[in-house]
Amino acid sequence: MKASEVRNLTNAEIEERIAQELDQMVTLHFQHASSQLTDTSKINKARRDVARMKTVLNEREISGEKK
Repeated sequence: MKASEVRNLTNAEIEERIAQELDQMVTLHFQHASSQLTDTSKINKARRDVARMKTVLNEREISGEKK
């Protein structure tokens, strides 16, 4: 998910997506540990998506404080 796509979502939707991605990351880590995960780059993609979404939330929080 690109940052421009994240910016089009509401805060509640972003927080919901963060929770989903974190759940998916746990599943991916278990699959990796049991050698069932063939594409290990999915872990990094999920981690970066979470970071991207948290960054957008933080940007909104900062801009809201300044107003």
